[in-house]
Amino acid sequence: MEKQEWLLGIDLGGTTVKLAFVNKEGTIVEKWEIPTNLVDNGIHIVSEIASSVKEKMGKWPKAALVAAGMGAPGPVDFETGSIYVAVNIGWRNYPLKSRLERELGIPVVVDNDANMASYGEFWKGTGEGTNDLVCITLGTGVGGGIIANQELVHGVSGAGGELGHITVIPEGGASCNCGKTGCIETIASATGIVRLTLEEINKKPESLIANRYRDQGLITSKDLFECVEEHDEASAAVLDKVAKYLGLTAAHVGNCLNPDKIVFGGGVSRAGEVLLSPVRAYFQQYAFPRVAESTSLECASLGNDAGVIGAAGLAYKQYGN
Repeated sequence: MEKQEWLLGIDLGGTTVKLAFVNKEGTIVEKWEIPTNLVDNGIHIVSEIASSVKEKMGKWPKAALVAAGMGAPGPVDFETGSIYVAVNIGWRNYPLKSRLERELGIPVVVDNDANMASYGEFWKGTGEGTNDLVCITLGTGVGGGIIANQELVHGVSGAGGELGHITVIPEGGASCNCGKTGCIETIASATGIVRLTLEEINKKPESLIANRYRDQGLITSKDLFECVEEHDEASAAVLDKVAKYLGLTAAHVGNCLNPDKIVFGGGVSRAGEVLLSPVRAYFQQYAFPRVAESTSLECASLGNDAGVIGAAGLAYKQYGN
């Protein structure tokens, strides 16, 4: 019997490495995680991935891996598959592609983790069937990926799609991890939303969100959205600010690229229409009219699987035909 040909998708995070065997139709056959070993500046990560993959493949004697894709944090040299710098991992100018190919014995494509998640949504998620897609991921930070005419945009130094660092408050904005101030990441990330919420709580100590903060001792973006649904004015004011600047960011991106869809992913996007509805209203206000008519704003659909599916999909595009 002829062997089934599979792809390997890898999504490297600071805490865990997500892995999946994916068939050529984009369906996950098996997925699992291993801890990210940060000892000795991440020198053991690649060999531990390879060991785990070989062990799993032992369960599938009728399958063969044809190619692998890996998403990693930080800017990537797409041509060589080297990581310029991944601060949380400890890598600098790290030849990830060549080391992974040596360990796995199959061709490997490496890209930024947000690009891989974006490609996942493009291949098998909300963006399936489109040619032009922008993904904005709202998590601890804000990331993004741009697909133009079915190709990921990398830019001249691997920093294409760094949508989280579009400046929306030119003066007096909060400090961002990138070294600038006023980035959309300081507002629309989970961290940014919590910061804005705490500021609002100080102004409105009798609000529902303030009471929840006192009861719990902490506050999350999920709490904010729940309080919005309970018609809390203080929470609604925070959401309005987040939606305004996110809508403005989407409009800038839309005006540059006029994609079919702008898709929002990441943990914050699980709020769904509570978040997206006001973002759409501001997008309509700020976008060039023709863009506002033709570009739709939607939520991502693949959740935490976007990274491994996208990595497998990009590997298939590069090597699987």
